[in-house]
Amino acid sequence: MIKLDQFLKLVSIASTGGQAKLMILDGYVKVNGIVETRRGRKLVSGDQVTIEGKTFDVGEIIG
Repeated sequence: MIKLDQFLKLVSIASTGGQAKLMILDGYVKVNGIVETRRGRKLVSGDQVTIEGKTFDVGEIIG
């Protein structure tokens, strides 16, 4: 399990927590196809995160 803002930093979409927070609050991030504005949203294996036209499978990233 990993929080959404931490995940964005892990996959190098955001370089800082502050940048990740703004991307999430501004509605640029989708989790499983739905805009997610909670930066503390807990992601689990099977979730998919989409941002800037790229989709990441959480299970593949965090193992």
